[in-house]
Amino acid sequence: MKTKTIKVGVMSYENFKKYTMAIAQGKYEPKKNEPKIWFESIETMSQVLSTRNMELLKLIEKRKPQSIKELAEVSGRQVSNLSRTLKTFYKYGIVDLIENKRTKVPVAKATSFNIEYGKKYPQIDAD
Repeated sequence: MKTKTIKVGVMSYENFKKYTMAIAQGKYEPKKNEPKIWFESIETMSQVLSTRNMELLKLIEKRKPQSIKELAEVSGRQVSNLSRTLKTFYKYGIVDLIENKRTKVPVAKATSFNIEYGKKYPQIDAD
């Protein structure tokens, strides 16, 4: 199994607003090697990418469940708990939830993460 890796970053909400505004205004163009997913804090990132959630991503990649119900069965987690976790993953772009008839098929977009923290983006600080 090939590990999919996504680069994630940690940036304060205020700086993230400046960053996205600079991009939207054409003042800054993100580099190819910059994070694709941003967290507001180390604590938020730790909650989303907890050991338990990383195990879930690897299980999705390995077992390729065809529904959230099937994932609940193979993971031993409750459907309601899984739904919340998967919605959070989806919000951050970590999983896709593919519609298949009346079910959603979870697909892991990454099972490994490179973390960037503390990098300055001088282009976003110039007003």
